[in-house]
Amino acid sequence: MASEMLGVARRRLGSGCVLAQLAQALRPAAAAAAAPARTYSAAAKEITVREALNTALDEEMSADPSVFLMGEEVGEYQGAYKISKGLLDKYGPDRVLDTPITEAGFTGIGVGAAYHGLRPIVEFMTFNFSMQAIDHIINSAAKSNYMSAGQISVPIVFRGPNGAAAGVGAQHSQCYAAWYAHVPGLKVLAPYSAEDARGLLKAAIRDPDPVVFLENELLYGESFPVSAEVLDSSFCLPIGKAKIERQGKDVTITAFSKMVGYALQAADILAKEGISAEVINLLSIRPLDRAAINASVRKTNRLVTVEEGFPQHGIGAEICMSVVEDSFEYLDAPVERIAGADVPMPYAANLERMAVPQVDDIVRAAKRACYRAAVPMAATA
Repeated sequence: MASEMLGVARRRLGSGCVLAQLAQALRPAAAAAAAPARTYSAAAKEITVREALNTALDEEMSADPSVFLMGEEVGEYQGAYKISKGLLDKYGPDRVLDTPITEAGFTGIGVGAAYHGLRPIVEFMTFNFSMQAIDHIINSAAKSNYMSAGQISVPIVFRGPNGAAAGVGAQHSQCYAAWYAHVPGLKVLAPYSAEDARGLLKAAIRDPDPVVFLENELLYGESFPVSAEVLDSSFCLPIGKAKIERQGKDVTITAFSKMVGYALQAADILAKEGISAEVINLLSIRPLDRAAINASVRKTNRLVTVEEGFPQHGIGAEICMSVVEDSFEYLDAPVERIAGADVPMPYAANLERMAVPQVDDIVRAAKRACYRAAVPMAATA
């Protein structure tokens, strides 16, 4: 099957000469330079996360002929979640490739195309299916630049929905943020809003390294206000920079993807009780913006981490260790970690809800951190 797909790719993508021509047409990679947090102008309109991703794909494919999309049902069906709507009609089957149901096959072809200077975007119908292709993602994509002493770049994006959806059971509900963030050579991004999705996907496509782009199925239909600057085709967010979604002084709450919305809801509830919570949208899981996290903790003196994934060896554990290493003396209370239950995702709706963090869990954790800090440490010994 893989050899047949490789033949199809060769016919569609052209000869080595064409590959070389496309490689010469590559835009310089958008280096995500370190920059302070930006404040954008007032919202011009509202768009859904689905529209943000679709327009980002469209604009990057229009600007760079080496960018192409491949995956199951991305073409004729216009994407399982309609992210690629209209792209087949506009760019044709040479650049929007429907593949067989063989993640290992088409992911390997995508990595090979990146070796030759193209910029593939590989869509997984869900990141749970990326396990079929994890050898190509880690051993072929993530390690090639290092193993070739910098001679081989692998500018490829692996994207699709990640984490729990609703009622799809244990095998389709995992969060892969910690899995892929563990691997040197990969960049791992997790957008929340339409602005995040649009700016980060553009950055991922332009980046010279392999990027794992973790979307959330339940966010696709959510609308967010965006400014005229965000809608501009040149808009791009820096990789490796977190965003302070809400300023606060009493407790820091870190979150990514869908959990950012929950953290913001929790902050609203806490504000009514006199607790000022600062909410950090991580955006980039690897590299992690340790500086922003530590700066916030040094201001609030308390930390709550929130994630959907399993607790052991998770993103929250890494954040906690970063703060212990760099800002331990600033902590007035133990770090609170909110994560998914340490069990395979149940199918029953009532048990599923108990297995995923909820707004009330974040509120209770923030209160514990604040009330513990109000009691002298000697009194709690």
